[in-house]
Amino acid sequence: MRRRPSFPPAAALLLAPGLLLSGCARTTDTFKPRISISSAVGVSREKSVLVDGYALDDTGVTQITVDGKPIPILPGSRKLARFQFKTLIEGTQGKYTIAARDAAGNESTLVLPISVDTVKPTIQVTRFEKSGNTIRVSGVAGDEGGVAQVLVDGNRLNITPGPRVEFFAETTGIWADIVVIDTAGNQATLRAR
Repeated sequence: MRRRPSFPPAAALLLAPGLLLSGCARTTDTFKPRISISSAVGVSREKSVLVDGYALDDTGVTQITVDGKPIPILPGSRKLARFQFKTLIEGTQGKYTIAARDAAGNESTLVLPISVDTVKPTIQVTRFEKSGNTIRVSGVAGDEGGVAQVLVDGNRLNITPGPRVEFFAETTGIWADIVVIDTAGNQATLRAR
């Protein structure tokens, strides 16, 4: 035979609220919003660029500022607060400080540097061979801001982006059309014969 615990019913009533409220303990929000830029920005051909981004926070973002001026949060969830703003760079360098604040007052900042590059990349053909209908071309592409792509006759070559990129391609035809694109989107073309 089992024994039941012996305590007065009044004691059980005193313990019950403590047991029920133990799961309601409040925690403080120490998570700062995380700011991320989703548009490809860093180097641009234009002085005015549209910057897309978002701020992520577990309780919700209440305000986003750029250089201390509030900007609108786009419609949607405040936990993933999307924003946009347009730059206006004077000269060749710009820097924007983006700040996000959550409901608990936690704030984080992200400094976004943007460079303006209007100079086309360079193309130098170092070797051109033609054997029947087959063409082999090699060369060097260069750009101070960085070469992003090299195409020969419309085919994108596998390169390691950087300020100086060596390339080689084999194609068919009478000539080889070479296109080099830098990180800002500037394009240079050369027809190798």
